[in-house]
Amino acid sequence: MIYSDKVMDHFQNPRNVGTMKNADGVGQVGNPVCGDMMTFYVKVEDNRIADVKFQTFGCGAAIAVSSMVSEMAIGKTIEEAFKITNESVAEELGGLPKNKMHCSNLGADALHKAIENYQEKQEAAESPASTPEKSEESEDFDSCACPYCEGAIEGLESTCQSCHIEFEDCPECHKPMNKSADDCPHCGATKPRV
Repeated sequence: MIYSDKVMDHFQNPRNVGTMKNADGVGQVGNPVCGDMMTFYVKVEDNRIADVKFQTFGCGAAIAVSSMVSEMAIGKTIEEAFKITNESVAEELGGLPKNKMHCSNLGADALHKAIENYQEKQEAAESPASTPEKSEESEDFDSCACPYCEGAIEGLESTCQSCHIEFEDCPECHKPMNKSADDCPHCGATKPRV
């Protein structure tokens, strides 16, 4: 399999790797077929992407794509960042082998999900029904939906009545996550192993 020099550079020297505390938006995507997982974190200032961090579990192409997407997004307006496509990422990298094109899909999709998450937070903050006194935990449970099956949750239950998943607070974002899961569905944080 032949990769361009740019793909190899971004794979061997990935830019903007890591997590981001207090990210304005978080987006996570995965491909169950190949096992690639990407989580993107964005910081937005004056409608521009001020910073991007990513965590990627996957092949060299997936890491290179994540690195390139992060570089392409920084400094762009929200609208411009939404125009980053799978094709433009692959083109910036000098092309990808056909069997690795799905990696460019994941990179652009993860960025778009992080931006959408930011926009949802902005809309919720501007909504007259929002009350700043609520904690993040109570906001999640008040939404009355399980983060895994979308089943209804009544009050502050610690178990979903639909899928019977038992919740605990994520150590990073403090949102409800499956007690027996290794990572959070909201921020992608991994629980420390004891």
